[in-house]
Amino acid sequence: MEEEQTTVRSTNYSPGDEKRPRNDDPNTLLNALVGAVVTVVGAPVLPFSAVVGGGVAGYLQRGDLSDGATVGAIAGMLAAIPAFLFAWVVVGVFLLGADPFFALSGLFAGFLFVVVVGYLVGAGALGGALGSYLRREL
Repeated sequence: MEEEQTTVRSTNYSPGDEKRPRNDDPNTLLNALVGAVVTVVGAPVLPFSAVVGGGVAGYLQRGDLSDGATVGAIAGMLAAIPAFLFAWVVVGVFLLGADPFFALSGLFAGFLFVVVVGYLVGAGALGGALGSYLRREL
């Protein structure tokens, strides 16, 4: 008697699928956008909302620490745009209102942009790594 060998193939597989994203692969840009929204919305309430927003993005990413830090940094970069504009208006108009030329100068704006982006990207990356770590441990 000969035994019959059967090959079991997944019904979802076809040649060339290695290059196409699967439905369960994380969407990095969407996760970063969700983290950026959490950062911006939470900013008036949470002192370290960039870490929380990066943590949400890293948790949703479902990857290792590097993936979480990357998506957290992207979330921080996306959140830096409205945060920079808000900081420029607040600092430039209200705090430096006596010298409007300096408040609106490119040098001041460049310095403020570097500070805001540096903080948000760094804090987002830290939060993303923490969120990814929590996802693996929970």
